[in-house]
Amino acid sequence: MRIVVGGASGLIGSALVPALRDDGHDVVRLVRRPPAGSDEVPWDPAAGALDPASLEGVDAVVNLSGANLDRRWTERTKREILESRTKTTRLLATVAAGLDPRPSAFLCAGGTGVYGNRGDEILTEESAPGDGFLADVMSQTEASSLPAREAGIRVVHFRQGIVLSRDGGALRRMLPFFRAGIGGPVGSGSQWWSWTSLDDVVSAYRLVLAGEITGPVNLTAPNPVTSRQFAKALGRALRRPAVLPAPALGIKLLFGEKGEEVLLFGQRALPARLLDAGFEFSAPTIDVALARALAE
Repeated sequence: MRIVVGGASGLIGSALVPALRDDGHDVVRLVRRPPAGSDEVPWDPAAGALDPASLEGVDAVVNLSGANLDRRWTERTKREILESRTKTTRLLATVAAGLDPRPSAFLCAGGTGVYGNRGDEILTEESAPGDGFLADVMSQTEASSLPAREAGIRVVHFRQGIVLSRDGGALRRMLPFFRAGIGGPVGSGSQWWSWTSLDDVVSAYRLVLAGEITGPVNLTAPNPVTSRQFAKALGRALRRPAVLPAPALGIKLLFGEKGEEVLLFGQRALPARLLDAGFEFSAPTIDVALARALAE
C-alpha cells in the first residue's frame, strides 16, 4: 500500500512510519517545511494548502496531526488546539475525497477525552460523547472527516488513551517526579485512566489499515486503572515510593482548565471493537506496559 501520514514526527508517527515500511508499505510523510526527499510532501493545513497531485495513487491516509496539549489553555491556545485537529482532518478528508481513485481508508488519531468526565461508567465505542473542551475538540475533529465518509472512504477515528513511552507523552513528564520519590496519585486518585503501550498502538494501526473496521475505535488496553493504581504500578516499576498525592486544588490552580480535564477527569474506556476484531494486546496490564516502556 501507499500510505500518506500527517504528524509523522510525533510520538506515534515516529514509531508507526518505520513499522509500516518494515511491512513493505510505501510511506509518504506530510511536512510543513521544504521536502528533504521523495518520501515527503509539503502541506500547510492552516492555509488549506495541499496539492492533490502529490497524493495520487495513495491507498490510505493516516492523520496524527494536532497541537500539543501540554501547556496552559488560554483562549488562544484552545483555538490552536481545536484548529490544529479540525483543519488538518478536513483538509485531508477533502483532498482524499477528490482523488481518482480514492484511498480505501482514512485513519485519524483522537482521544478518550471525547467521553468527558464519566466516573466509573464503562465506556465502549457505543457510548455517547461527553462534555468539556476536549470532548468538544474530539467531536468536532471526528465530524471534520465528513467529506471522506460521504465519498465512500472507510473512516476510522481512534480514541486513544494515555500512550505509554518514556520517549514522550504523559509518562515522560511523570518520570522525574517518580524517580525522585515524590510521585503519587493525582487528586482523589479514583479517576480512571485508560492507557495503552506504544507497541500496541502501532499494532492496532497496522491491523485497522489491513482490515475492515470503521467508525470510532477505543485504542486503550482492556484493563484501565485508577490514578492511584497507576501511581502504585509506576512506583513498583521504579522501586520508589509513590504515595505523595497531587491535590486537586493545586492541580487546578497550577494548570487551570487543562489540569482539570487532562488529570482530574476520568474515562474507563474499553477496546470493544479491537477485541471483537481479534486484536491481542501484547501489554494488557499496566505492570507489563510500564516495564516495557521503561526498558525502551
